[in-house]
Amino acid sequence: MVTVMVTVMVMVMVMVMVMVMVMVMVMVMVYPASMGYISSAELRDRGAGPGQWIDKATSYELQDYSYSLCRHTPDSTTNSRAVPIYATTSYVFNNSEHGANLFGLREAGNIYSRIGNPTVGVFENRVAALEGGAAALATASGQAAQFIAICALAHAGDNIVSTSNLYGGTYNQLKVLLPRFGITTKFINGDKPEDFKAAIDDKTKAIYLESIGNPRYNVPDFEKIVAIAHEAGVPVVVDNTFGAGGYFVRPIDHGADIVVHSATKWIGGHGTTIGGVIVDSGKFDWGKHAKRFPQMIEPSPGYHGLKFWETFGAVTFIVRARVEIMRDLGAALNPFAAQQLLLGIETLSLRAERHAFNALKLAKWLESNPNVSWVSYPGLESHPSHELAKKYLQRGFGGVLSFGVTGGGKAGSQVVDNFKLISNLANVGDSKTLAIHPWTTTHEQLSDEEKLSSGVTEDLIRISVGTEHIDDIIADFEQSFQKSATKPQETGAPEKAAKTGEGETPASLPGAT
Repeated sequence: MVTVMVTVMVMVMVMVMVMVMVMVMVMVMVYPASMGYISSAELRDRGAGPGQWIDKATSYELQDYSYSLCRHTPDSTTNSRAVPIYATTSYVFNNSEHGANLFGLREAGNIYSRIGNPTVGVFENRVAALEGGAAALATASGQAAQFIAICALAHAGDNIVSTSNLYGGTYNQLKVLLPRFGITTKFINGDKPEDFKAAIDDKTKAIYLESIGNPRYNVPDFEKIVAIAHEAGVPVVVDNTFGAGGYFVRPIDHGADIVVHSATKWIGGHGTTIGGVIVDSGKFDWGKHAKRFPQMIEPSPGYHGLKFWETFGAVTFIVRARVEIMRDLGAALNPFAAQQLLLGIETLSLRAERHAFNALKLAKWLESNPNVSWVSYPGLESHPSHELAKKYLQRGFGGVLSFGVTGGGKAGSQVVDNFKLISNLANVGDSKTLAIHPWTTTHEQLSDEEKLSSGVTEDLIRISVGTEHIDDIIADFEQSFQKSATKPQETGAPEKAAKTGEGETPASLPGAT
């Protein structure tokens, strides 16, 4: 009897050991060593800086896109699989020396949630991985992201070079707000590389682009523009909001140095949360261009003479943006918003794929519809940027298009009003299809001449294509066209497409999305 009991106990112990070994193997497979928490030194090297709890992730290839979006190290205290919300303003120091080291940037860790927060840190790290960057900084909005990025690069007396084909809010920030701080912008017509080259001078601190222009959907030739900028010692900043968190295009892969996003749009993806993010490629050599960027090299008066480039190396930019600009401006993302954006990231690849599929289907359907006079979408051969779009946008052509209806402004307004499924509002990147008639809404306060100069025609309707079934989206268009004052018998004016697909007039409207 004793022998039998001993035998049973041995068998049970062996089974337990086998189960433990299997569990360990599974954990290693699911949570490899490269995804564990990182040391303070490595955290510094990656540019996370003070105030960040961060989980490791790797940039993705197409085949493991969804996996990379979702994975993270479980919470060390609770083993929570979902990212916890750290609703705290501040963090207890181990002792006075620990606090002094954190404030002096001699040690990485949490100080105050205006500078960094554990939940926000997960979001930052994940977006950095998706964009192929070294580190990221989350902000309260997309406007805050671009403002902080520019303020980290330029001071009073400096300038930025940008195209005039920009989102209206960006144009207004560059044209109206930044000059109040002594930072001016040289706007060029279009996005020809040679025009950027001609505009650069010894006070130029960045070239600013959009990966897919809003509202013209122009796609710049990243590689040529980057080559020109780097020859002059100037970094390239790209607003990749329409690139959907790196799904459609990763500007860093084509040489861009800094990427900004309105995370409100495709990253969040559900119209619930305002947020922004800056991604540092970690590739720009600030030391080589010390004369143009002394703030990166010389002793910092706010940190007892600390030298950012000497201390933080490749991620100097993002660390300085965090501990100097964000610290003083305070436009930090809160942890509740970060959690919402993290939920959006987990379905980003699925949504982006559907956005692009639906947008191309809808664009082609509109192109053949007698109620439509023109369509602007980079996935169409008729779009001026189609060849560049094919080169750079290899997973789809984005989720936004514009079109003109026959019958003019009255018909355009009626088409939007008669939608049932599609919402009439000023946003893009939602999982729901959105429409707006800019002539009578966002640009209503302008004269007709000003509307035309900003790329808005009376017949233009902008559609942010959602993830609904394409048949339902098209059905809503069909019923709306039937109730509206469109004029299918008219030939329309295809040349109007140039006003959204190309053109040389500046996008001069400050305003809504």
